[in-house]
Amino acid sequence: MKRRVVPPAGKIELAPLGNKPEEVHVFEDESVWALNAALAARRPLLVRGEPGVGKSQLARAVAAKEVLNCPLVSFVVDSSTESRDLLWNFDAVKRLAEAQISGALNENEEQLRVRLDPERFFHPGPLWWAFDWNSAHDQAQLVGDAAPDAPQDWNPGAGCVVLIDEIDKAESDVPNGLLESLGAGVFHPSGRRERIEIQGEPPLVVITTNEERVLPDAFVRRCLVFHMSIPSDAETLKPYLIERGRAHFGDLTNDDVLALGADMLVKDRFGTHSTPRPGQAEYLDLIRAVAELCPGDYAEQYKTLRRVSKFVVNKHAGASS
Repeated sequence: MKRRVVPPAGKIELAPLGNKPEEVHVFEDESVWALNAALAARRPLLVRGEPGVGKSQLARAVAAKEVLNCPLVSFVVDSSTESRDLLWNFDAVKRLAEAQISGALNENEEQLRVRLDPERFFHPGPLWWAFDWNSAHDQAQLVGDAAPDAPQDWNPGAGCVVLIDEIDKAESDVPNGLLESLGAGVFHPSGRRERIEIQGEPPLVVITTNEERVLPDAFVRRCLVFHMSIPSDAETLKPYLIERGRAHFGDLTNDDVLALGADMLVKDRFGTHSTPRPGQAEYLDLIRAVAELCPGDYAEQYKTLRRVSKFVVNKHAGASS
């Protein structure tokens, strides 16, 4: 039976990641259909949407134990990223240093050949891990890299989730450079004897964009696209935010606090044309802040909202308190 995203009842709690606190993800029908379609079509899922709507969190959630129970291999794109970084990295500097060491030791031709074997300088990138976990693991051991975290009961042939985050930060040659690898499920690192191709179940590749740069048409055509958003009108947005607040902080605050926070955010979001407009992320930051500042004291949380909201919600230039 093919892999399918079957969300559990209720919410998924995601463990802290780096300095990010514990988070909660609530699957919606649209996201489940989009993920299952991407799995069935064996295409990347390009997730569009404003910052803070949960695009990256979606990838974390689908890899969770309660859903696909597989590793999440993530890569955050920046302005210096090249497409090859997502496939492999060749450490030319280390190889040059090894050549200098060999010369200093007066090694013979055979010793030099072994020392400078290109295989010793390839570092597997996220798509290498996703295509052929065992090969990437062997290569990582050869060069001293750590493997991504994986569930104990996971089989490498069962596939994993890859998150390519904020691809719009890079130049257009990055998505263009991934077309063949993502389309054919194979790539060949220059100078390596064997190519890398998908072993077992294909990975689920989730690619996010904040729409800061237009992506090449050829790249978008090879993806399934999911537009992730929050409600566009104030009347629908308020209960939406309160529901998300309950999911995250239901045991730390009450509905009065959640509703006032939602009112503040809605007022600012629809009361200005300036950017950035506050959204779901700012709302959750606001509720988290007052819950931490006034633990267990709902009345004090309610009053504190008015003191701290201007720091969390009113972020556009010229905003008043």
